[in-house]
Amino acid sequence: MARTARAAAPVPLLLAAAVAAILLRIAEPRVLLTLHDFGGVGDGVADDTKALADAWAAACAAGDDVILNVPAGKTFQIWPLTLAGPCSSEIKLLISGNIVAPASPSDWGPGDHRQWLHFLNVHDLKVTGGGIIDGRGEQWWAQSSCEEAQPAPKAVHFEDCQGISVMGITLQNSQQYHLTFTRCSHVEANYLRVTSPEDSVNTNGIHLVDSRNVHIMDNLISTGDDCVSIVGNCTDVRLRAISCGPGHGISIGTLGVDNSVDYVEKIKVDTLFISNAENGVRVRTTKNGGGGFARKVKFKSIVMRNVSNPIIVDQGNSDDPEGSFEAQVYAAATAVRVEKINYIDIAGTSASDHAMTFSCSDAMPCRHLSLTNVNLTRVHGRNASSYCRKAYGRSIGTVIPESCLSKEDFVQQAPRHSEEDEEEYSDS
Repeated sequence: MARTARAAAPVPLLLAAAVAAILLRIAEPRVLLTLHDFGGVGDGVADDTKALADAWAAACAAGDDVILNVPAGKTFQIWPLTLAGPCSSEIKLLISGNIVAPASPSDWGPGDHRQWLHFLNVHDLKVTGGGIIDGRGEQWWAQSSCEEAQPAPKAVHFEDCQGISVMGITLQNSQQYHLTFTRCSHVEANYLRVTSPEDSVNTNGIHLVDSRNVHIMDNLISTGDDCVSIVGNCTDVRLRAISCGPGHGISIGTLGVDNSVDYVEKIKVDTLFISNAENGVRVRTTKNGGGGFARKVKFKSIVMRNVSNPIIVDQGNSDDPEGSFEAQVYAAATAVRVEKINYIDIAGTSASDHAMTFSCSDAMPCRHLSLTNVNLTRVHGRNASSYCRKAYGRSIGTVIPESCLSKEDFVQQAPRHSEEDEEEYSDS
């Protein structure tokens, strides 16, 4: 019996050690701040901008990890504000209540208001809490057609930030883009609800500029523009499990604007449901000038419902609204390369005749395009068609409508590609 008792002794010791470890983690220094601590009212009428600014300054200066809480059941009206870093430690911004913008553009006062909530040079920030960020952009959209109107601001803009997680909140009715990352890295934007009316202007859901190592997953996005847009120099971007629509779908580009040189590569998009949208998955370059490429892009496991342009590569982008579609794409002359784009397991219905459009340029034909198991029909079961110009690639498995891609062998003066290029092109 004594031997048995000695053998059992380590079990409670291990349990005690585990409990002690948990208690030590709980006891780690952590500061809890709320907007109420800094004079926040939260009635949706008072100006709570200073309260948020002061709370952020205190959180940023704290030596220990900080939870900064926007309390539930309250609505805090915030004017344009930059929340800058770097900070002394990790901050968790727990948005449990609501943050709203001033409703009228005239209330914003003079100055250049290109963004509303602006996070600058911040590292290791988590934004969560289940609350709502509401841009109240209705009056901005209404004045968008006026020549004298000031440009609408981005709602939530992260600039020069690293290690950012935005998770489990609602972003709605942005003045312009809902959530923007510019020159950011190691970003997660997951479990978000991003919404604005179908007719709201330039209300992209998530917008990436010059950013890398970005994961956008498990989101519902329903806006007046692109669900997700990727421009500038972006690499290592993963989009997964997204419900998109209405809006303009998933967009890479426009690339090459104002003669910019843009490099977008290593983009993986899979497990999407896109409905009632203007586009499905699109790659777009400017008509003239610019440089760079969009390459090594994979669109996989996507279901379309009533989408006007389910698959589209557009290097035409003509400014002549009265010209025919064929004339527009014929005029295209861009220096941005589009190559190594794979479309795999894509099915659904098209709201237009052209379920697949590859309108590439004389100056820079599209190369190494690949269609694998694509089945797109017109709404109500009618047959759809495909359109190609200067587009080269191949088809694997069942492809409906029939592919119009030309074989790679017919690309004139194309540089010989390496075995590594061929392996990437073959990757499914």
